[in-house]
Amino acid sequence: MNKPERIDASTEETMLAIGRRARQAAHALSLVSPEVKTQALRAAAKALHAATPAILAANAKDLAAARAAGRPAAFIDRLLLDEARVAATAKGVEEIAELPDPVGTVLAEWTRPNGLAFQRVRVPLGVIGIIYESRPNVTADAGALALKAGNAAILRAGSESLNSALAIHAALISGLKSAGLPEAAIQLVPTPDRAAVGHMLAGLGGAIDVIVPRGGKSLVERVQKEARVPVFAHLEGLCHTYVDKDADLPMAVSVVLNAKMRRTGVCGATETLLVDSAAPAHFLPTLIKALLEADCEVRGDKAAKAADARVKPASEADWATEHLDAIIAVKTVDGVAGAIEHIARYGTQHTDAIITGNEAAAERFLREVDSAIVLHNASTQFADGGEFGFGGEIGIATGKLHARGPVGVEQLTSFKYVVRGDGQIRPK
Repeated sequence: MNKPERIDASTEETMLAIGRRARQAAHALSLVSPEVKTQALRAAAKALHAATPAILAANAKDLAAARAAGRPAAFIDRLLLDEARVAATAKGVEEIAELPDPVGTVLAEWTRPNGLAFQRVRVPLGVIGIIYESRPNVTADAGALALKAGNAAILRAGSESLNSALAIHAALISGLKSAGLPEAAIQLVPTPDRAAVGHMLAGLGGAIDVIVPRGGKSLVERVQKEARVPVFAHLEGLCHTYVDKDADLPMAVSVVLNAKMRRTGVCGATETLLVDSAAPAHFLPTLIKALLEADCEVRGDKAAKAADARVKPASEADWATEHLDAIIAVKTVDGVAGAIEHIARYGTQHTDAIITGNEAAAERFLREVDSAIVLHNASTQFADGGEFGFGGEIGIATGKLHARGPVGVEQLTSFKYVVRGDGQIRPK
């Protein structure tokens, strides 16, 4: 495993040097053929497989420190790597390698009456700074996606996952070397010093083109407040599942359990269950019973408490809280209109789902819920770039400019206009 570089200079000098190297690498990457990038990513995926023992050993150190610090179970789950998760990470890199290369794609073309031929062409963004916390697999996802789109990446992992991130990063560097690409194409900030984040948000002397935060509410708020470069915002995943009166109940139970309990610490986990007040009387108690029997704490409104005595009373804060744990808020609403109203008030425009056999209700929900991802009869845990066929993702962007939803290869590009003429001049 690569060891962190010695930091003799100040954090500022170290970070500025990282930025300069990234800018140089970005220029080189913008000229690299698709075949070379694919070669590098295939080699990185093989290196990840081969490095599994080293990655798990590094992760064990991070896990031990996190447990000693009293971190909650949901945090530990986000941090945890095992052989299956490392294999899945490597598979994600393999899938990214095989995606169509977006760079150079002609998005539109036309010719003006004066003979000028116009093209809108995809180009890399340049240098992408990714700041993340406890998920070490983001190291591979972010680095691979940035490379496929022709960008240089500066990765800043959380101090809790730094050992794991360094081990994964070493495999990525192996892939870069095998393809003859600059190692600075994917750099991992080697220090846990929180000041490094501030320097990235300031842009590293103009080196960084965009920042992607991936972490908790406090991190995202800090990034949005302090960043001097554009940000792909990834807000809290306050996701909702609404069960309509016309839902198939066995389907609803299955989807709700998966949406909440498959992995409680991911941003696509459902945090609030909304149930149609006009649904058959057995819907609400059946859903609640299934959640409780899956060891999920249920906090509900009066109707939910009446349906099952084990339900705890929900506070106003519960409707606006991303628990990232085996806790769910349950509320009855007046049909699809009530669900839409609740989501508009408390949601974070991340991912929301409706379970119903009524196509009109489904279409209204999909049309009127203003979230990055809306689903019909499917779990909110599909909010993942890999499930979209993107190979992976850097995050789920909840803003509305440039990128929205899973940030994959195409979202990590911009475009420029290429204009060809044969001597045209503009008349006075």
